[in-house]
Amino acid sequence: MRKNNGLQNKRTAAARLEIKAAGDDGVFEGYGSVFDQVDSYSETVARGAFAESLKDHAAAGTLPALLWQHNPAQPIGVYTEMREDEKGLYVKGQLTLETQMGRDAHALLKAGALNGLSIGFMPVKWEDNSDTNIRKLVQIDLWEVSLVTFPANERARVESVKSSLEGCESLKDVERQLRDSLGVSQDEATAIVGRIKRIDRQHRDGDAARSGIMESVTKTLEILNR
Repeated sequence: MRKNNGLQNKRTAAARLEIKAAGDDGVFEGYGSVFDQVDSYSETVARGAFAESLKDHAAAGTLPALLWQHNPAQPIGVYTEMREDEKGLYVKGQLTLETQMGRDAHALLKAGALNGLSIGFMPVKWEDNSDTNIRKLVQIDLWEVSLVTFPANERARVESVKSSLEGCESLKDVERQLRDSLGVSQDEATAIVGRIKRIDRQHRDGDAARSGIMESVTKTLEILNR
């Protein structure tokens, strides 16, 4: 087992969200990391990897930060709960809807354009497997968990996001909720729904290039961040 010598920089590892709904209170929950799943960096996180870091946070009365795309200058809310269970690192967060950035993130969650959680951490202890070239992270110093656009680990899923969209029966209803409940302008709401339609068509066709989806989401982000 190797141990961090203090010279490594902060690392990130992502996990995908499954958006069921998003509500006016800005609360979401899911998994920032799933144990024993190989991500796109050929790494896995072992059960118990977060235990010491969460213990240290508890002693200090803190929790890791809730950031936008790993940018330390862009906090978008706070985590109210974080723990390890049999599946992985469970998190429950509250977006700060009094800020523009929090509202933007919330709108993207509701639209389905934002679909990832990603941990920012320092590896403390790990094991390398020379046969598989897979690294197992045994102990992690967890700094933050960000909302991100594209994740690395496809197995993590958001379990629920509270919502007033549950009663929506059409994209017109979604557009109205974005406008009336979140204060998004008519033009922005129309643009978001347009992006959703395009991404949905790409997924249904099954042949769309990933670059096309990336372009649609990127343009949505640009619209919301003007």
